[in-house]
Amino acid sequence: MNRLYYGDCLTVMQSMNLASVDLIYLDPPFNSQRDYNAIYKDETGRPLPDQIDAFCDQWTLDEETERAIRQQPVLMRENGIDDAVAEFWRLWMQALRNTNPRLLAYLTYMVQRLLPMRGLLKPTGSLYLHCDPTAGHYIKVLLDAIFGHKNFRNEITWKRTNAHPLSIRKFDAITDSIFFYTNSSKYTFNGDFMPMTEAQVDELYKVRDQRGRYSSTDLTGGKKGGPEAYKPLKGVLPSTGRAWAPPTLDKLPNWAQQELGDEYTKLNQLEKCYALDDIGLIHWTKRGRPRFKRYLEGPAEQLVPSLWTDITPALGDERLGYDTQKPLALLERIIRASSNPGDVVMDPFCGCATTLEAAQKLGREWIGIDIAIHAIKRVAKVRLEDRLSLVEGQDFTIDGVPKTWEGASDLWQRDKYHFQKWAVEQVDGFVTTKRTADGGIDGRIYFDHPDHKDFQSMALEVKGGKNVGIAVLRELRGVIQTDQAQMAGLIVLNDPSDRQMASYRRFMAESGDLDVYGVLYPRFQILTVEQILKGERFKMPSPRGRGAGQVQMPIQQLGD
Repeated sequence: MNRLYYGDCLTVMQSMNLASVDLIYLDPPFNSQRDYNAIYKDETGRPLPDQIDAFCDQWTLDEETERAIRQQPVLMRENGIDDAVAEFWRLWMQALRNTNPRLLAYLTYMVQRLLPMRGLLKPTGSLYLHCDPTAGHYIKVLLDAIFGHKNFRNEITWKRTNAHPLSIRKFDAITDSIFFYTNSSKYTFNGDFMPMTEAQVDELYKVRDQRGRYSSTDLTGGKKGGPEAYKPLKGVLPSTGRAWAPPTLDKLPNWAQQELGDEYTKLNQLEKCYALDDIGLIHWTKRGRPRFKRYLEGPAEQLVPSLWTDITPALGDERLGYDTQKPLALLERIIRASSNPGDVVMDPFCGCATTLEAAQKLGREWIGIDIAIHAIKRVAKVRLEDRLSLVEGQDFTIDGVPKTWEGASDLWQRDKYHFQKWAVEQVDGFVTTKRTADGGIDGRIYFDHPDHKDFQSMALEVKGGKNVGIAVLRELRGVIQTDQAQMAGLIVLNDPSDRQMASYRRFMAESGDLDVYGVLYPRFQILTVEQILKGERFKMPSPRGRGAGQVQMPIQQLGD
């Protein structure tokens, strides 16, 4: 069954079967803050203030990233990457640490995820990585190392927009690159065809006879044939090192197939050439060389080259509010080219799920993964249910989103950071950029305040451990006292005892209340995961255009 996963693709892929995917398309984040801000604007009617960092790509060399960098050479060797490549990576990373540490953090992130992607691909599988010029040339080096330069097939250039000059000091960037790699020399490739222009038709089909316009193609091939393939055809030998290679029956015009019939398939290569000449399918050049006549039948088409200028950006009803959203036609071309009906297509950074829609329409199975609950909710509702009329549980499943306390506890045990992220997003918050594990401010909920022009916030901290001491509350209250937030919210996995909860509430009450338009809200609040799963939210003002939080009511009606 089709699957939509909520979580870090690295964690999700570790639970998947090896060699289980036919095609991977990924458009990995480098500056996805544009997308998340766009979602927030769509939900609130306002963008996030410039100084506020929602979950986005703040690539820094923190302790976790440094540890991952040190592990990369070992990880590469464990995945069969040549020692020389691993050593090159180590030296390269050392150079980047001094020249571009942010890029180094990003590349480390990508290596950690590209290695398992190679393991998930079937031997006949393909990978398409979509990127802009910011880091594309660095990514290409990584792909060569992981998949092997011999498995590089194309750098596709997609003209994503028309020129819109923003600078007079450089050329306008209007293209993206898509790197196409395979897992071996044997892979699925169906190509894709596009209409030829009238000028192209005139250039290619220059000659005309009683059967119509045709072009002529070489009648020889590089592959060895039987002895007869090297004998003269009407006194003419094939070129040195080549053999006669006439087309198979299915490649002939319909009228020729009917005229020659199945007897053609029983002939040797030289006999086939004579048969084609007898019915007028051989063009003899002025120099006396035979060439095969390829007639123009039906609409003139050509195999799509590596420069894609015929696919426009996503427009109209197709758009879901993502600045970096890719058009459906782009993904349909990739999926048609490198998979067959029934194959499994995976997008590990599925975002607004254009890949999933394209795969569904083309009869492929699909797997989508995204780390933002806002994206997962939108995908499930707008893309899968509204646009495709799919039914959760029947046509697809959503995995990784805890629906019970036991599921949340399991997530905490497996991935503490992702548990914190899930908890923050469940209460309509946005996680902070700093990746922590049960410590520090984990997220914020933004809201309007009449005395401030910009959004104000409730600072959130998530605790999954069993013992949450008063020191935790004291640190969180500090963000209110130092004006880093108007409110503070604590989310705990394990329910405190009645005695603990009474102590917490007395301590939190000391922070007082926040007056917003005459409605009082406790500045410091606590929610358990069990309460969140039942639909409870922090009592706070709602951002404009969004139904977050509880209905506004006087403090005396809010209860405990």
